[in-house]
Amino acid sequence: QLQLVESGGGLVQPGGSLRLSCAASGFTLDSYVIGWFREAPGKEREGVSCITRSGGSTNYADSVKGRFTISRDNAKNTVYLQMNSLKPEDTAVYYCAAVRRIGLSGVLWMSLSQHDYPNWGQGTQVTVSA
Repeated sequence: QLQLVESGGGLVQPGGSLRLSCAASGFTLDSYVIGWFREAPGKEREGVSCITRSGGSTNYADSVKGRFTISRDNAKNTVYLQMNSLKPEDTAVYYCAAVRRIGLSGVLWMSLSQHDYPNWGQGTQVTVSA
């Protein structure tokens, strides 16, 4: 059974850092594009970052560019989101999501749209506050 488990969330002061992990079980990640999303209270879920199957290409929301870095270790079946220079507006539940993309057409494919991802983790809370 395909499962994604996020970890690494917590309470951090503004300007601080956190590293989120997304561990996959029941499948191997190397055929899957991974996205990170977040949902703040009263707001719609938004795409934060995504990474191609190989990790060769990444994309970021404008609000996190230059502060967040997505990476993956397919050997460990894990994707990471390094978050630096955190701001109070980064406070949200963070989710990782996966979609299978195979073949040559999937080599460069990635998406920040939640509607493209059928598989989701349970989320981890990130709170940025003094």
